[in-house]
Amino acid sequence: MLKLHFKDSRQAPVWLVEERFTLGQDRRNNLVLEDAGINAFHAEIRQDGGLYYISDCDSELGTFVNDERIGSRYQLRSEDRVRLGEVELLLVDPGKAKSHAEASQRWFLQVIQGEHEGKKFHVSGSMTFGRSVKCELCFSDAQLSRRHCEFFLRDDVLEVKDLASSNGVLINGEKSAAAVLKPGDQVRMGSVILLVIGPKVDTHEVAEESEDATVFVRAVDLPAPKAKPQARPASSAVPTANPLRAAARAQAAPAPATKSGSGALRVALVIGVLLIVGGLAAAALL
Repeated sequence: MLKLHFKDSRQAPVWLVEERFTLGQDRRNNLVLEDAGINAFHAEIRQDGGLYYISDCDSELGTFVNDERIGSRYQLRSEDRVRLGEVELLLVDPGKAKSHAEASQRWFLQVIQGEHEGKKFHVSGSMTFGRSVKCELCFSDAQLSRRHCEFFLRDDVLEVKDLASSNGVLINGEKSAAAVLKPGDQVRMGSVILLVIGPKVDTHEVAEESEDATVFVRAVDLPAPKAKPQARPASSAVPTANPLRAAARAQAAPAPATKSGSGALRVALVIGVLLIVGGLAAAALL
């Protein structure tokens, strides 16, 4: 369900609950507007199949939606701006749109040169800039038109539109009829320069995303792989002995006899046997 917000906050928002909702100076209207330039029955809004349509009731000065004059059964959507005479209304869908106050606190315009230098303005909804006292941003610079330009928020995006001014609008030094503004932009009208101040980017989140991101490297940038050493043949492989185990075995084993000592022992035994055999043979002869 849509809601009508008054740009000048003259009264509380109005819900569009009736199937037929009329606007005008006559007391029989659902919304009575006594401002100059508004007819007795100026316009009406009808609901049809869950959609909203606005029609002008042959008013003298007309009905405008987003600065475009409309006839009959013009479909309305959330964030549309309706103007009847000098009264401006904003349509809001509370279920979809962000809080108006929350959005307005995220954007500012600060005067960095010219009249009111150093002053900072909250941007809320639609704000006109010019010499007219009816402008939300009123400056007396002779180079400005009465209604020079308009700043407005839509889905938390700040935009500026030149209202057919004599000297135009310069954004970062370039003339523009309409543009989406970013934090840090400088908007010049006449001798006045406004600095756009908006939502800041969370650098911590950006850093985390950068750390988690996959980094791709071209194959030509990769270092060449090192050559693998060739394995030795099994026949030529020499096992490495454990020095501690070899020392323990050497201490436990008895020292072997020398080769010369064992040879002399064999000779003595042979001589002894021969002597015994010879003695026995001599005794037998006797």
